[in-house]
Amino acid sequence: MIGLDETSKPLVGETRQRVAARPGVPARDDYEAERPGACHLFMVSEPLRGWRQVTVTARRTKVDWAHLIKDLVEDRAPHATRIQVVLDHLNTHSPASLYDAFEPAEARRLLKRLDFHYPPKPGRWLNMAEIAWSVLRRQCLDRRLQTAAALAREIAAWEQTRNAQTRPVDWRFTTADARIKLKRRYPSTQN
Repeated sequence: MIGLDETSKPLVGETRQRVAARPGVPARDDYEAERPGACHLFMVSEPLRGWRQVTVTARRTKVDWAHLIKDLVEDRAPHATRIQVVLDHLNTHSPASLYDAFEPAEARRLLKRLDFHYPPKPGRWLNMAEIAWSVLRRQCLDRRLQTAAALAREIAAWEQTRNAQTRPVDWRFTTADARIKLKRRYPSTQN
């Protein structure tokens, strides 16, 4: 089972040098910042094994997503007969994207090994890749990073540390909890 999600990260640089801390006075950063652009981040998370991979790209297109899926099938799970992929309803997250990127025979070959699962739109938190994003944001992305190379370097270091810990997601949301929380989304089967 794989969780897949994506987000963007604005690149932000300093325009003035930071004022260092001294006794009784905290360090100071200027609120003014240089904004040289943004990068796009794809998260592939295998929550039951405690593994995640983040790919930094310059854009978010169907072709970029399709290549990520191909790498997942061929490199991450080459021997799996079926791969369960949980992802949101973004316009690029569709089997059609594989046909845009590859020849029809190649797209069919990849799709034969994939089962896509789309949580309800207001339930995006059901995708466990969202949990990995939360950890990544708090531990790595909550500061200014000016270049795509610096962003990729920091994410790679975070990824290596987290994967070495092999901490699986402790999913505590049960079917009983879902029946309560998502009651309005699903019709009752009882009179």
